Amino acid sequence: MNSKLASASARLLAEQALSRAAGAPLLGGNAIELLIDAAAHYDAWLTAIQAARHRVLLENYIIRDDEVGRAFRDALVECAKRGVQVAVVYDWLGCKGQSRDRFWRRLRAAGGEVRAFNPPQLGQPFGWISRDHRKLLVVDGEIGFLSGVCISQKWLGDPGRGVEPWRDTGVSLRGPAVAELEHAFAESWAIIGAPLPPFPESAAAQDPAGPVALRVIATQPSTAGMYRLDQLIAAMARRTLWLTDAYFIGIAPYVQALTSAARDGVDVRLLVPGSSDIPLVAGMSRSGYRPLLKAGIRVFEWNGSMLHAKTAVADNLWARVGSSNLNIASWLSNREIDVAVEDTGFAKQLAEQYERDLEHATEIVLAPRRWRRHTEHVRSKDRQPQARYRHVGGSSGRAAAGALRIANTVGAALTDRRVLGDTATGPLVLGTLALTLLAALGFFWPAVIGWPLGAIAAWLALNFGVRTWRLRRRLREAAAESDDTPP
Repeated sequence: MNSKLASASARLLAEQALSRAAGAPLLGGNAIELLIDAAAHYDAWLTAIQAARHRVLLENYIIRDDEVGRAFRDALVECAKRGVQVAVVYDWLGCKGQSRDRFWRRLRAAGGEVRAFNPPQLGQPFGWISRDHRKLLVVDGEIGFLSGVCISQKWLGDPGRGVEPWRDTGVSLRGPAVAELEHAFAESWAIIGAPLPPFPESAAAQDPAGPVALRVIATQPSTAGMYRLDQLIAAMARRTLWLTDAYFIGIAPYVQALTSAARDGVDVRLLVPGSSDIPLVAGMSRSGYRPLLKAGIRVFEWNGSMLHAKTAVADNLWARVGSSNLNIASWLSNREIDVAVEDTGFAKQLAEQYERDLEHATEIVLAPRRWRRHTEHVRSKDRQPQARYRHVGGSSGRAAAGALRIANTVGAALTDRRVLGDTATGPLVLGTLALTLLAALGFFWPAVIGWPLGAIAAWLALNFGVRTWRLRRRLREAAAESDDTPP
């Protein structure tokens, strides 16, 4: 009896810790479906939009003016024409160069509403850093979708040119969690302008739709709910922790959490893109492989065109899917939305998908050191044993290095593993070169540096001045209102 009480108490404490870390309660009674890759997403999304009766709420980081984007816009136009409430939020920076304001004219003319999140504004010189990175769709308050998939032909690949579809993951939800998705959208909408009117409660959304318990984690800048939850899951995992991430840039506390789990015997794996649409991020990600590998974490690189999924599965009990990447931008500065699922059936399904993904990935392993360490035991009592390093140099060394590269290539073909060289020095080399170039410009052509610095200073001064003026105006207006208020 005591053991049962202790077990129940431990479960209660774990649930409380997860809820507090995520800032989201555990909601039961939901149905969830796993969606793999963009084609499945677009089919499900368009089907839901075309069947909408009351409202369609769409929030996405990128909505591109291409064949896919126009298909969604036209479906939304048809909804608006038949009296369905249509509200769209897109990120200004995410859609920069992807679609223009005129792309939305037909929808606005039909009665739909469209807002851009966080365009540049005077008085907020660093405001552009915060982005709306969510991929969210809610229809009629009855079905909701969240994902890593944006609305763009790029996600479908280009079969004519031999470009494979991007690998991405999302979910569809029914049940009480859908109301949380609507609430998350309403918050984004209200930040940009006038709030939406209250939604009428949907009986279908309130009634249980399935047995799945989950948390909807709608993070906002500086809240760090997803970061706290990721840290906690790394600490709580007992057997497995399998991560997929498109733009992994591990910060020290999270890397320490992963390495501690691995050293405790947890099977920690990280799957990242082999080729990225943002090469700089890929380089930063690779520079952090070594401490992970040394701790026993297995790192894999996807062999397809682009891996864009953001998922985690732990112990076949807990799973996460959504828009958050494992980097500081997603954790602290962006608006993101994820679902953390506490259901063995869904977790096993995601784990099985993870294993299928590894069949199309290459494992990264540490390279043997080129320097070999030999310890000489010196008999003299006055001298301590010293470490001596011997480097294989000369033509024989170059031949050995060439043979090693050939062996690595052959080994990769035979074992599906690629040997990792010492990438940790890469960022240092780039930083050294960049600072050397900057120093040279400063010495020999100071105007090249002076003019940009002057322009930046002028821009910041203008923004700070505008912000100060607005703040003082608000204070004066507040003081005037308080004076006009009768006692």
